[in-house]
Amino acid sequence: MSRRKNQSERRAQIVAAAQRAIVKLGLSSVRLRDVADEAGLTSGAVLYYFSELDALLVEVHHQAKERFCRLREEAVDAVDDPWEKLVVALRGGLPSGPDDELVRALYEFEGTAFRDSKFAALTRLYFERQVGIYHSIIVAGQAVGAFDTAAPARTVARNIVALEDGYGFYVVLDEYDIDAGTAEELILSYVRTALSAP
Repeated sequence: MSRRKNQSERRAQIVAAAQRAIVKLGLSSVRLRDVADEAGLTSGAVLYYFSELDALLVEVHHQAKERFCRLREEAVDAVDDPWEKLVVALRGGLPSGPDDELVRALYEFEGTAFRDSKFAALTRLYFERQVGIYHSIIVAGQAVGAFDTAAPARTVARNIVALEDGYGFYVVLDEYDIDAGTAEELILSYVRTALSAP
């Protein structure tokens, strides 16, 4: 049991080191040796836990999916009011600030999606899963009369995720005047109009 726990901790340490290396060097420049140095390990030790660098990079992307999809879905499910569900989903989808390494790493993946079909597929699936979160909230809200929109629910949901992505970039950008709270208010102003919400 303790061996499995230690292995899980070491894998998490390596994934965190990979995130830091991606932020420092850019995804296209990261090599196995960079991750090993960041983790304080040998390249062989990293390969013991991950068969290749790409497998490790996919795990970094998986961590983002956990945070911005699974954990956000759980937070939304814990709330009953449709508008509050939207606010909870939005807060869970924005970066905390310029030091949010996972989000900075995610933006690196998006650039790589132009050149790598594997990361392009991961990026598309990740986007659509986030859209699904908002879509289900909007449809449920329409069913109880909380929201009224002329646009299809999926269109509004896609716009919200696109705004999250766009404003999120500026939240993690150093020395810019859009923080998470400002981004939230800007996106909510669109949502209120799109859904005729309070």
